[in-house]
Amino acid sequence: MDLWHITWFTVACATGATLLVLPAGVAIAWLLARRRFAGQALVETLVSLPLVMPPVATGLVLLMLLSRRGAIGRVLDAAGIDIVFTWKAVVIAMAVMGLPLLVRTARAGFEQVNRRYEQVAATLGAPPARVFFTISLPLAWPSIVAGAVLAFARALGEFGATIVVAGSIPGATRTLAVAIYSYTEIGQDRQAATLVVISAAIAFLALWYSNRLAARRAA
Repeated sequence: MDLWHITWFTVACATGATLLVLPAGVAIAWLLARRRFAGQALVETLVSLPLVMPPVATGLVLLMLLSRRGAIGRVLDAAGIDIVFTWKAVVIAMAVMGLPLLVRTARAGFEQVNRRYEQVAATLGAPPARVFFTISLPLAWPSIVAGAVLAFARALGEFGATIVVAGSIPGATRTLAVAIYSYTEIGQDRQAATLVVISAAIAFLALWYSNRLAARRAA
């Protein structure tokens, strides 16, 4: 029963993390694909940083920001909101690690949209928001969904940042990746192997669906 609780908890947190970053990720992807502005290279670098930094280092940065003495955590603590070592920290860690994949894939989708359609709509009097929601977003939607699925898959396997900012509290913050490590460390190889199979199966389905979307977009 504990294994299934860990599985459902991880899937729920990964889903929440994906939904959390989806609006911001799509907005950033569109901005990078359609606008040229001062500091664009800095934005691209910051968004991609979690891909190249050690996940433990990313977790440490989150811990320093979200702890009660941190810049963000101090404000949240004054409002009575605890983040560190709760399920909220799990979701945030997953979201930060999955955001780069969402932005990269969605940006590619926006870049493949023929700008002529957008220009024609604007010429006919459509405001920018309407052009985005009726032209850009629907045409780039397969890539956005593929990026969201990749972010979800990345969130499922997140370990380094999660264990630093959320720990490994049974029944509270223990995810699939963290549980695999914990069970292996104490010699419960059977439980660890079962979770490996479950994790691999979910990740396989997510990646298979993402690849199908990408192939359909390219066709």
